[in-house]
Amino acid sequence: MPEPKYFIKTFGCQANKSDSERIAGDYQARGFSPAATWREADEIVINTCSVRQRAEDRVQGFLLNVEKYFTKGPEQAGRARCRSSERPKIILTGCMLHHGAKNLKTNLPLIDEVLPIAEVGFNSPAVRADKNHAFIPISSGCNSFCTFCIVPYSRGREFSRPAAEILSEVEGLAATGYTEITLLGQNVNSYGLEKAGIGYRKLLMSRAGFTVGDIPSNQSQYFPPDGLPPFVTLLRQISRIAAIGKINFMTSNPWDFADELIAEIAANPKISRFVHLPVQSGSDRILSLMNRGYTRADFLTLINKIKKAIPDVTFGTDIIVGFPGETDTDFMETVDLVKQVDFQVAFVAQYSPRPGTAAWRIYPDDVPAKVKKERFRILEELTNRAHLHHRPYVP
Repeated sequence: MPEPKYFIKTFGCQANKSDSERIAGDYQARGFSPAATWREADEIVINTCSVRQRAEDRVQGFLLNVEKYFTKGPEQAGRARCRSSERPKIILTGCMLHHGAKNLKTNLPLIDEVLPIAEVGFNSPAVRADKNHAFIPISSGCNSFCTFCIVPYSRGREFSRPAAEILSEVEGLAATGYTEITLLGQNVNSYGLEKAGIGYRKLLMSRAGFTVGDIPSNQSQYFPPDGLPPFVTLLRQISRIAAIGKINFMTSNPWDFADELIAEIAANPKISRFVHLPVQSGSDRILSLMNRGYTRADFLTLINKIKKAIPDVTFGTDIIVGFPGETDTDFMETVDLVKQVDFQVAFVAQYSPRPGTAAWRIYPDDVPAKVKKERFRILEELTNRAHLHHRPYVP
């Protein structure tokens, strides 16, 4: 009897790609082999992204293609392998799970199973296509209360992996030829400092008519470091593994990018000189509506401090255009900040309301789509297209 086959379709960021590598490891530990295409699979896993509506639309488009393919006869579909008259089992995981299993199965009836990503652990080695560079998650979830972000609902409260477990994984990779790693977390700086805190859904549903002022600050959800920040300690421990020649990390939050972290990057030649530091907006008013925990001046002060300590540093960022209430003046403040920093790469997104977030509940999506598109174009020209031929390596 042939081995059952699996296929993983991944949408989204590096964290999703890392999760898919671990899902593949789980399948192979259970005797499955990878299918060359989803048409040949016995089970299809769709690892979803929910940061913007477009990401969810792509998932629905993929499911529509699968449905069309498997409702046709073998001759009509031109199948490479007619596995049987039945279609494969389809499993949904990733960030779209914030909608709830019941709603997902109602709206996406092709789905057979909903798998919380937290149930895919670290019991089996990840299956990585790249044999030199590896993504290593050091935490999951998030404790920050940015009003636009769906991650707290899709991935839950922040949880840091034990340092010993991370080091063991990196040592194992080094022993098999890996020389470069990227440490992943929604906010890597806060590694080891998260509080248990209150539940996000409880917060949002606890009272009607709440405002952004009712949401806790980012800083209140983490313990202040007692001495050296745990993330800096982790970087030093990994650096002692001789075979690892380069360490990247993402993503960082501006409000807890500690002086000790800056000093460690400056002193440690193994740590990448590319720093991904999401700003989201250059307007203090919009940053406050986003509950980002810093001001424009705070961000620029941090940038200048990093540049002074690390002269060869380059920066990447995330920016949202068209956030509710964003005026032309607010946007031009973002443009001015982008010019001052000279980001080498920017992930620019047009604001898309995410059901369940605070912004979705309390702010009307009042910036026209045409305006969002034009603001997106302007920032793309300033960052990604301007630096297209000499942008830094981004893991």
